[in-house]
Amino acid sequence: MTRARRRPYGVKGAPYAFLLPAVVLFALFFALPIGYAVWLSLHRIEVKGLGLGSGAREEVWAGLSHYADTLTDSELLDGALRVLGYGLIVIPVMLGLALLFALMLDSERVRFTPVTRLAIFLPYAIPGVVAALLWGFLYLPDVSPLHYLLDRAGLPQPDLLDGGPLYIALSNIAVWGGTGFNMIVIYTSLKAIPVEVYEAAKLDGCSPLQIALKIKIPMVAPSLVLTFFFSIIATLQVFSEPTTLRPLTNSLSTTWSPLMKVYQDAFGKGDIHAAAATAVVIALVTLVLSFGFLRLANSRTKQEEAR
Repeated sequence: MTRARRRPYGVKGAPYAFLLPAVVLFALFFALPIGYAVWLSLHRIEVKGLGLGSGAREEVWAGLSHYADTLTDSELLDGALRVLGYGLIVIPVMLGLALLFALMLDSERVRFTPVTRLAIFLPYAIPGVVAALLWGFLYLPDVSPLHYLLDRAGLPQPDLLDGGPLYIALSNIAVWGGTGFNMIVIYTSLKAIPVEVYEAAKLDGCSPLQIALKIKIPMVAPSLVLTFFFSIIATLQVFSEPTTLRPLTNSLSTTWSPLMKVYQDAFGKGDIHAAAATAVVIALVTLVLSFGFLRLANSRTKQEEAR
């Protein structure tokens, strides 16, 4: 009787025991840092006198003053516009190539699929800083073998680290590194489609192009939404590429992107409280855009199912 009474309690508590490690990790490495950032953003350092000695610097309540300064900061707005232009190049090109490669690998005519798949995915395994350094030296006119070949061929040598071409140079690094990951996600979804669907389409006289456009792409739409969602977040958080290339060119300022602005405020100017407010604003904007996109995608999916 005692064992029979204890068993339901153990069964009911088992899910919470399995969830406990994830909850602890979430609280330590996600919830607490966010809470601390919010707390920092609501305070400021008040300096008394010359700022020397103990008690000369005191942390006091600042309210929403840091947020007001952040929302009216022209440098942050300029950085957001630059990231917007960067994203308009990166996201369509990267997802378009990922979808194209996934469709090509899923074709029956393609050979050496495992090797090709690995070759496309391999750049994603290279850290962003290393990839930015490699491409940065390829962009430099003095050391780039590409510029040497163009010079020997008598062709013009564009400066990809200055002006408008700088966006193309930065976008190329992101596309080169992220296409493989998105391709794997889409390719996995294609492999989950039943073979009977393709066979029925072939019996109806559909060509491979028609199968790709009318069957494969609509059926992997959830994966496209997922990769688009991840791409938006990655674009808003761009930091490694411009920071790594900044010593190679004068066209990249220390506040080129919003996250670079946060880094400059925190470690360049030493104002960690203002940097925390900017980081919270960036997180909120990312959350709103991501949530809005997911709501829009879900609403369209429900409308199509209703039809």
